[in-house]
Amino acid sequence: MSATRGKFITLEGGEGAGKSTVLNTLRELLAAAGVDVVVTREPGGTPAGEAIRGVLLDPALRGGIAPETELLLMFAARAQLVRETVAPALAAGRWVLSDRFTDASYAYQGGGRGQPLERIAGLERWAAEGLQPDLTLLLDLPVGIGLARARGRGPADRIELEAQDFFERVREAYRARAASQPARFRVVDASQPLDAVLERVRGVLAEFLAAQGSGVVS
Repeated sequence: MSATRGKFITLEGGEGAGKSTVLNTLRELLAAAGVDVVVTREPGGTPAGEAIRGVLLDPALRGGIAPETELLLMFAARAQLVRETVAPALAAGRWVLSDRFTDASYAYQGGGRGQPLERIAGLERWAAEGLQPDLTLLLDLPVGIGLARARGRGPADRIELEAQDFFERVREAYRARAASQPARFRVVDASQPLDAVLERVRGVLAEFLAAQGSGVVS
């Protein structure tokens, strides 16, 4: 086992922000830089987590899951992901790249659902073992643009069926969290053309890799 802890990079953002495309680009850039990276997602990433994801996103359950239940289910999936995938990989010196992590709960269950932030923080300490990413890229864009993109790609899941004001609160919570932790967050304007978004992402990752002594992405 490596004596050096791996690095944990997360990707956050609202609906239609383009996280899948950016995630694939980050994976390729890290591999090109010689980084041994594990890629995962939330909710999900483990067999148990994927089963929980199915419940959380089931449109048939719209209006049928209490905010407290949603929060606990999110952290149940997260607890499994941390113990089964993230913590072991980091301990072995591997890097982890995740599509969402605990910041999403502060945004969606906190900002969107109105769950108390101290409740989320308590679950973060316990269920997520207090684990924090080393770098978080927040793909930020106006809610109307994001929803138009998301709803143009197929049937909506339970979360995507929420009203626009829900997503406005999510965005506000994400932006407030990024502003409060500038050392960890890098905000990317995801309303730009894809080439411009990816250029910004490459720059952020190159800067981070250089700081780790892991090479520079060209």
